[in-house]
Amino acid sequence: MELWFSEFHAPDVKHSIRVNRHLYSQKSNFQQIDIFDTPEFGRVLTLDGNVMLTERDEFIYDEMITHVPMSVHPGIRDVLVIGAGDGGVVKELSRYENIEKIDLVEMDPQVLEACRIYLPENASKLDDERVHIFFDNALRFIRKCYSAYDLIIVDSTDPFGPSEGYFTREFYGICYNALRDDGIMVNQQGSPFYKQDADAMRRSHQRIASTFPISRVYQAHIPTYAAGYWLFGFASKKYHPIDDFVPEKWNSLKMETKYYTAKLHVGSFYLPAFLEKMLREVEV
Repeated sequence: MELWFSEFHAPDVKHSIRVNRHLYSQKSNFQQIDIFDTPEFGRVLTLDGNVMLTERDEFIYDEMITHVPMSVHPGIRDVLVIGAGDGGVVKELSRYENIEKIDLVEMDPQVLEACRIYLPENASKLDDERVHIFFDNALRFIRKCYSAYDLIIVDSTDPFGPSEGYFTREFYGICYNALRDDGIMVNQQGSPFYKQDADAMRRSHQRIASTFPISRVYQAHIPTYAAGYWLFGFASKKYHPIDDFVPEKWNSLKMETKYYTAKLHVGSFYLPAFLEKMLREVEV
């Protein structure tokens, strides 16, 4: 009998992946954690029945949430990562020699434990000497921080359930205070295609735009995420994601990537008309 994993992208839309083996299944204090081995996407991590990453396409998400801010800010030394317990974002950040400290705040230690065992490539840099792991609620952790970071990456799950607090005006204000005067915050903003996701994205963008002087949205195409179309938020106290981007400087690093490029960086901020209209409606 064939085994399939299915995830609802909308009440009337389901995305299914054929499964070879169900490798891991545990209910933590926070969420249901499962890891599947699949023929098309390799190993797949799900939380509460929602796909967080697959070995096949995780590089798209990790590269776009990391290299976009890193290529704009010329002096990032101290980074805070919220969520991202699988280690993929930390792995990308660890490629930058100028980074001195990466604080990773993950509420669920079982996510890290499972990924160390079943997704070792993703988790391979969690033991980097620059990485400091805190098992804590990010709101509680970041309230104690003032002007402490050059970059904050909010790699949370969707704005429902355990991560709902990471999409509030209060949270964005706390992140603003935790950043230095030229700091940048990036976060995942979901898909704008289905109504529930689009409404959550609009609320998130409105709150960020009312907190930071510079707020832009950029996009990537990730096959296993809702509609295959995903958004990120770029919020900054000083740097504009295009006007202050120097492609020659990033290219000089000669960093090998599978998705992100200097040309794609600029192009990712040019959004389709329906999305521009959504954003304009909440920016007034």
